[in-house]
Amino acid sequence: QVELVESGGGLVQPGGSLRLSCAASGSIGIFNLKPMGWYRQAPGKQRELVAGITGGSINYADSVKGRFTISRDNAKNTVYLQMNSLKPEDTAVYYCRIVVRDLVYWGQGTQVTVSS
Repeated sequence: QVELVESGGGLVQPGGSLRLSCAASGSIGIFNLKPMGWYRQAPGKQRELVAGITGGSINYADSVKGRFTISRDNAKNTVYLQMNSLKPEDTAVYYCRIVVRDLVYWGQGTQVTVSS
């Protein structure tokens, strides 16, 4: 069994920053080899990929390039999403995802609201 616990969401003004964390536990295996990603889902919209990291490969959605940074601390089995220059359209529930032995696991989600 694999568990993901996200934290770090909240309310922030436009132009502000937040850092999300996702801690993985359970039967993960070698953490740094596991594909991980941050997704988000806004009301009435489909869940979309925000950023992904697999080994040394990183990719971002065009809408967040240059503003968001994904990173991982393998000693802590944790992946982060640093979000800068936040915009109202970044408002969504953010989910962490990991793939372990071809099975996909999701965190419970953390709300990010960007509003003045």
